[in-house]
Amino acid sequence: MKTIWISVLLVIASFGVHAKVNYKTELVVAKDGSGDFSQIQQAIYATKTFPDVPIKIYIKDGIYNEKVEVYSWNTKVSLIGESRDGTIITYNDHFDKIDKGRNSTFHTFTLKVAGNDFHAENLTVINSAGPVGQAVALHVEADRASFLNVSLKGNQDTLYLAGEGARTYFKNCYVEGTTDFIFGEGTALFENCEIKSLSNSFVTAASTPQGQPFGFVFNQCKLTAAKGVDQAYLGRPWRRYAKTVFINSEFGAHILPIGWDNWNSTENEKTVFYAEYGNTGKGAQTKQRASWSQVMVASQAADYTKKNILGDWQPAF
Repeated sequence: MKTIWISVLLVIASFGVHAKVNYKTELVVAKDGSGDFSQIQQAIYATKTFPDVPIKIYIKDGIYNEKVEVYSWNTKVSLIGESRDGTIITYNDHFDKIDKGRNSTFHTFTLKVAGNDFHAENLTVINSAGPVGQAVALHVEADRASFLNVSLKGNQDTLYLAGEGARTYFKNCYVEGTTDFIFGEGTALFENCEIKSLSNSFVTAASTPQGQPFGFVFNQCKLTAAKGVDQAYLGRPWRRYAKTVFINSEFGAHILPIGWDNWNSTENEKTVFYAEYGNTGKGAQTKQRASWSQVMVASQAADYTKKNILGDWQPAF
């Protein structure tokens, strides 16, 4: 009898390995009607819930004027554009337009990602509302979300990284904005990215939860500014335990000598972790930095590896 059961289990296991998935794992979106869908959201609606095999949505060049949401049940989804400058997702919601009360900011996204194991590549996400207050381009609250060769454009609150403990990875990306244009409680690693200030304001506004080991980490990034911008802060704490670290990055002259702001609360100075190491450029001088920020030594900076920051998830690029 034991031999029979072993044979049955082997057959079942073999079937599981070779069985074909009963859903499409590759979809094409094209404005001209040459793909499976003409809108990105239509393709997301068509993806299988919690798929075993990842789903890739290829997006041909074009301007997609739509509000896109990757839901929590749409896991393992990739949005892959034809080209970074040619594949554009844009919308123009903002705080006053949404008019949903004090939390309106969080409804203003152009692209929202809530499904875990998400990936985006070779595209641009824009909130085109202009300088009218809070207007999010990309809202991420998924865990293990990665972005390669992606541009994020907006003004105030361009990039919202939500989710306590959620991890996001950006490589070779571009982010621009005015006030607090990279904000939230998530853990995020930016590598080889350009971060461009469009006004004299604050680059980051982390709200890292107490006890979370990492907040925002920028490694080998370049901080640039629009013409006329000459007084930008590296960050201010949206919540008391904000963590933001810049390592081996290049700072333009627009970064103020003090570097960091306490958001009008000296109590924040006791709890935040703002630190720098090995940065270069006219804005990287640390002699006049806020006394409550840190200039790390090599042994401290050595802890800020991709493996340590992202833990058991290591994007394969």
